[in-house]
Amino acid sequence: MSLKFRNYAIFMSIMAALMLQIMPLPILVDKFRPDWVLLVLSYWTLALPTRVNVGIAFLYGLFMDILLGTTLGIHCFAMSLVIFILAANYQRLRNYSVWQQALIMGVMSSLFHLVVFWLQHLLTDIYFLFDYLWPVVTSMFFWPWVFMLLRKTRRQLSVE
Repeated sequence: MSLKFRNYAIFMSIMAALMLQIMPLPILVDKFRPDWVLLVLSYWTLALPTRVNVGIAFLYGLFMDILLGTTLGIHCFAMSLVIFILAANYQRLRNYSVWQQALIMGVMSSLFHLVVFWLQHLLTDIYFLFDYLWPVVTSMFFWPWVFMLLRKTRRQLSVE
């Protein structure tokens, strides 16, 4: 059974993250939605940088642009930039504790949101609100759990 799912574990986890990213939430809770796709792609980039890299991040960033209805290329660029930084430093980042990685994921998530805001500000006429940065806090909070869940899945299915 695990042999059957081994080849699709990365794809299925990213698809689950995409579903969590677009799942309808109440308005009061929606502004706190973590960056599920960014968290899952970051985990797989740190764990298996030869299988999940900037090209995969670009592709799923394009899916996010389509699903969220934003201008094509905004999430692609921001996701690719963050994953490039993580992939370039994956050997160093792997050695940090999960809590230190959570802080780094907060920095990466804030970079992601600031790049998305900057590109949307250039292309449309939006203004910065502090509410844009709430997902940074929740992404930092959820990183240890996403890390533990995906690591357990990777080890049980022997994904390499």
